Amino acid sequence: MQDKFLCDTSIIFNGQILNLIEDGELGEKPEIIICNIVIAEVEYRTNVQKEIGFFGLNVLKELRKLHDDKKVELLIVGRRPTREEIKLAQGGELDALIREEARKNNAILITADRIQGDVGVFEGLEVLFAWEKRAVKEEEMLSLKLFEYFDDETMSVHLKRNNPPYAKKGSPGNWRLHKIKEDLISNELIEDIAMEIVEVTREDKHSFIEIEKEGAVVAQMREFRIVITRPPFSSDVEITAVRPLVSLTLDDYSIDSRLRKRIEKAEGILVSGSPGAGKSTFSAALANFYLEHDKVVKTLESVRDLQVRPEITQYTKLEGNIENSADILLLVRPDFTIFDEVRTTRDFEVYADFRLSGVGMVGVVHSSSAIDAIQRFIGRIELGMLSSIIDTIIFIQGGDISSVLILRMTVKVPHGFRDKDLARPVVEVRDFESDRLEFEIYNFGNDVVVNPISSKYPSRGKVVPSSGMKKEKKIHLDVEVKKQKIIIKANPKYASQNIEIFADNHLIFTGSLSRNSDISLSLSNKEAKKLLTKLNDNREIYARLK
Repeated sequence: MQDKFLCDTSIIFNGQILNLIEDGELGEKPEIIICNIVIAEVEYRTNVQKEIGFFGLNVLKELRKLHDDKKVELLIVGRRPTREEIKLAQGGELDALIREEARKNNAILITADRIQGDVGVFEGLEVLFAWEKRAVKEEEMLSLKLFEYFDDETMSVHLKRNNPPYAKKGSPGNWRLHKIKEDLISNELIEDIAMEIVEVTREDKHSFIEIEKEGAVVAQMREFRIVITRPPFSSDVEITAVRPLVSLTLDDYSIDSRLRKRIEKAEGILVSGSPGAGKSTFSAALANFYLEHDKVVKTLESVRDLQVRPEITQYTKLEGNIENSADILLLVRPDFTIFDEVRTTRDFEVYADFRLSGVGMVGVVHSSSAIDAIQRFIGRIELGMLSSIIDTIIFIQGGDISSVLILRMTVKVPHGFRDKDLARPVVEVRDFESDRLEFEIYNFGNDVVVNPISSKYPSRGKVVPSSGMKKEKKIHLDVEVKKQKIIIKANPKYASQNIEIFADNHLIFTGSLSRNSDISLSLSNKEAKKLLTKLNDNREIYARLK
């Protein structure tokens, strides 16, 4: 007698039913039973633009073709589920109805769901488990339509419906966007490519679906990170596939013995740079370097695509939440954690929490300069903790190390201040190679000031406001000339503020008002001499907040 096989939802969504038929494991011309419950679930997932829905629909279409070709006997049974039954799906109501259909039809239940299968066995059903992934052969991978757009120089491929295909070719920091073909990508072609990607990713034990949302799927197919988007998330169907061109070690970078020693002992590292500069490649090299030095290394990634050695376990968001991942990872007690893409406020807080827990951290941050990477922490953590959390910033540009900054905490009078009473905790940001002071970071009133000291950064100074104070156009000054000094007096409300002093529209100098809202300058001081000259010329003397 011919065996009957009833498919549950899981075996449709992972496509294993097609492999079982193709491999002959279900016998010759088996009878395949599909419940209307399964069809309803596939239809629902497709309607909400879930890629798994499109994949499941494609599997159902393939089963219909096999039926038309007389290779299987396809039978559709049962009723569609009610809205209330769909709402109770997570409680197992739909799975129970599927098992009931298997019992009614005296069929073998095929499932890739462990709970569904075990309950079926308990209820006395004959169950065929089919959840094992297989290692997709290399020739199968290379036959995918997607790889027709890659060559040895290609970093990423960008496909969009009704547009020509494009690719980034070159190396990190030195690439060009190249039109691959003039022909527009048809709807049928891009859907075929998307289906192939999802099918191989679900079958291959070395690949996985990282993220699946309405209108978006992120797949890690071997070393390729692939993003498939469609409406309503994107304006049209689009596929972006990225692969690492190189896997480097620290020896491939501009690192001398002194910097190597710094990296060995540093525990709060930020790897910064613009998109495509090579940050992740360098971070992977750091991870492998720490592993070689007998450190326990883990990674924390939104998309697990760092090219690290197999001894390094790669973690992602647990149940979609980075905090859950952090709770588990702390129990693992790694020596170093590579945190790829520190982006949201919660990411910065998790990074800080790990550092204060004694875990060595390497955080990857998008920024246009090394100092901008630090500024992304300001306002998210207390300034006094900054140097305890971050000690080294490595800026990557053009695939290599461009600059390295180090942080130190000290108590001093900030640069440009004259009143010794204004001493305060200051975070010094120094160039690692020359030990030259580049920036000072300190609290000033209700603001955090990032003050450029080096002439390399003439316009990089920033005040990170927390009080909403606005600059006033002009501040009236009373200037008193005595025998040995000049006293500049402002309204008391500006006490302890940084000001710029002007004669007419020309800046004379920058200074800091004392707690008595004045500045005292010796007549031998060059700024005092400039001011005296302007006074003698009857110029208007005023100030603005710096």
